[in-house]
Amino acid sequence: MEKLPSGSFRISAAGEISASTIPGGFPRETLTEIGEMFVQAFRTAQEQGIPLKELGLDYAGAKITGREARGGAVVFLTPRKF
Repeated sequence: MEKLPSGSFRISAAGEISASTIPGGFPRETLTEIGEMFVQAFRTAQEQGIPLKELGLDYAGAKITGREARGGAVVFLTPRKF
């Protein structure tokens, strides 16, 4: 996987990215895959009656945080500095 850039993006419930501060050279398919994981997690939580509004993933190379946004998500990518 490519090194994650720093920035954020919004993805709709339909999997469409509507806004992004991620550099244009980063693969949009990768952003869509990341965003869809958050959308699905929030959807599943809602179906189960769990009030999940924010989810954080902490990897060795980056911190990825998603916030529920009207059925979609806003995702923040923060690479680790080594």
